[in-house]
Amino acid sequence: MKQYNAGIIGLGIMGRRMIANFAKHPAFKIASVWDPSSKSIEATKQEFQNMHFSETPEQLINEARPDLLYIACPPEFHKQYALQAVDASIPLYLEKPLGVDIQESESLVDLLERKNHINAVNFVQASSEAIEKVQTLLNNSELGNVKGVDIILQYQQWPRAWQVEADWLRFKASGGYIREVLSHFIFVVERLFGEAKVDFSHPTFPNDSELCETHLQAKLKCGTIPINIFGSCGGHGPDRQEITIWGAGKSAKISDFYLLELSEDDEWSTISQTQGDPRSETLQRQLDNIVNLLEGHSQPLANARTALSVQKIIERLLLV
Repeated sequence: MKQYNAGIIGLGIMGRRMIANFAKHPAFKIASVWDPSSKSIEATKQEFQNMHFSETPEQLINEARPDLLYIACPPEFHKQYALQAVDASIPLYLEKPLGVDIQESESLVDLLERKNHINAVNFVQASSEAIEKVQTLLNNSELGNVKGVDIILQYQQWPRAWQVEADWLRFKASGGYIREVLSHFIFVVERLFGEAKVDFSHPTFPNDSELCETHLQAKLKCGTIPINIFGSCGGHGPDRQEITIWGAGKSAKISDFYLLELSEDDEWSTISQTQGDPRSETLQRQLDNIVNLLEGHSQPLANARTALSVQKIIERLLLV
């Protein structure tokens, strides 16, 4: 099997998580990594041995010359580093969301398409076994006519406890759970049902104008299918992340991205639940598809154009 050298810009939670997943995958090894934060660099050094650190992103791109550049920094910087990768003809693997400025993202997507530059955006549900099974159920008409879709997000706190080192996530400028988490569900909705349009949106923000949203009530439509969204932050209890597809024959619910349940009466039956770490297993499937992308084979990954569609909806939902 051919091995590809991966470069990583951004060594926060996702950057370090992907280092571990690249290391587990037989088709990848890490060429070099970079982050502007000495704290993130130190955390990476403690977690991973013998890692090569570039002194600048330019050094990583132009001297390490990776076969793939994974960009995991905050979204407001995605375009900056993506353009450098385009100039160096290095395939791109971007963390989502694609960006926070619509015009900047549109110009990036136009450039990628004009140059036919290889790219993918890390909506991991593209490689999710649960989503694959739901797509099959829909294709086989096993759910019957879809009557509606409900998306529910509930968090005790934002950022969640394991995210607090990524301080930017709590700010309105580029953070918030609508961008960070709801974008996954918008991707799923458009993957399963086609183009989504915003019917209405009512986000709630705290008194501090710099902080991100706390609540959201919104409705989208995919054709005639209503997509109801409820988001909430605050209050004790387990976090909740789920999408339910209500069908005339059967209904499907995916909780925490990976647990698939079906119902045709008054109870849910578990259909898909991995025995291992579902996040890691799905990321490994995602990297399988990245290999397919690099080698010109068919794959279900989101590209920048797909991510731009999601970004436009997300930014519309955040408008007061």
